Amino acid sequence: MKQQLLKVMQRNQLIDLMYIAKSGEVTKRRIKVINVTAESFSAYCFLKRNIRTFKIQSVLALLPVFRKEREVI
Repeated sequence: MKQQLLKVMQRNQLIDLMYIAKSGEVTKRRIKVINVTAESFSAYCFLKRNIRTFKIQSVLALLPVFRKEREVI
């Protein structure tokens, strides 16, 4: 998971994240990774509109967000 986060950060890519919060609630968030450490990472969370810190071990899944370019006719 840490390697995936590092790749996403290097590519400056947005991701959709499935995460277990401290309360045990599963949340889905769209984030942009800013920094990755040994056990956690910082990211801008578009849901909370603020920079948040997440534990890597609490991440269930992550998916890169692909934005398709619109065709000009």
